[in-house]
Amino acid sequence: MSTTPSYPATFSPSSYHDLAKKNIRQELRYNGEDFPRWQEKLRARVADLLGMKWFEGERVALNPRPLWKREHRLGTIEKIVLSSEEAVDFPAYVCIPGNAQPPYTWVICVQGHSTGMHHSISVDREDETVAIAPNGDRDFAIGCMERGLAAICVEQRSFGERRELVRTEPSSSGCHQAAWNAVMLGRTLPGERIFDVDRAIDYLETRDDFDPARLGVLGNSGGGMTALFSAALLPRIRFAIPSCYFCTFNDSILAMNHCACNYVPGLSLVAEMGDIAGLIAPRPLIIVNGDEDTIFPIEAAREEFRHVQKIYAAAGAPENCHHVVCQGGHRFYAEPAWATFLESETGKL
Repeated sequence: MSTTPSYPATFSPSSYHDLAKKNIRQELRYNGEDFPRWQEKLRARVADLLGMKWFEGERVALNPRPLWKREHRLGTIEKIVLSSEEAVDFPAYVCIPGNAQPPYTWVICVQGHSTGMHHSISVDREDETVAIAPNGDRDFAIGCMERGLAAICVEQRSFGERRELVRTEPSSSGCHQAAWNAVMLGRTLPGERIFDVDRAIDYLETRDDFDPARLGVLGNSGGGMTALFSAALLPRIRFAIPSCYFCTFNDSILAMNHCACNYVPGLSLVAEMGDIAGLIAPRPLIIVNGDEDTIFPIEAAREEFRHVQKIYAAAGAPENCHHVVCQGGHRFYAEPAWATFLESETGKL
């Protein structure tokens, strides 16, 4: 009669990881030191961990190529393709509101783990002439246009039209191959996504309807990660609305299974998520969470937001830091998020 053997918990590789999490003392956790010096030092370290050195130096030509342009009940939407780096292109929707005059406030919109950026304008991915119902308020660009804001929707690497098509993808998320190949090459998939956001800004700067003082980034879930880190590292971004991502690394990314694109080698030894958010200070930051989001637990998010508030106070801008907590799960909450933005100084411009 066979029996299933019983193995001690210490046989599991997670036994050490769980112990290490309890004993982490982040090297650059903000503790009240000189704010500008801390911010400069942490920003450089985070950029290094993300592999951003790969993107230094001369940039390839953007070479914008129009695919189509259509009238919309809220203005116009154009689909274009931009070159990001050698052998890398990405599609984007450029959405211009009909109820505002240029120069516009622009918002870079990035979707998370979903079928792609088509959600931002509520159309079918395979047939963009077919409208679809909004999914969890993820029609970001429509929300922008309704409020007189222009939007550029960037398709993130490994999502939507940029899902892995060259290699066999063993993971349903579509990120597995790209994330680990990037690490082997001294890069990271999050770093590559941030660079695409940076290139979208390069494109906006070629337009005569762009006001560099009024540029933001908005994303949900995996797009929330890109929004948070992009605003932390790219000073040209003037405000950020990351949704359904903010928490602590300990209680979210390190506590349960997440897609490989969420992991940055060595980051937890350097800083917590609130410190990354603190790199945005004193620029306006609107963090959105659902109180029933099981993968980014709300109590840890609330506690870490208090740390962000301390950083914004040190930056002399406590009024620029907002936490929008809504009843529900893992989704964007458009009405309260936009209301908070429009009440801010940036939203009044």
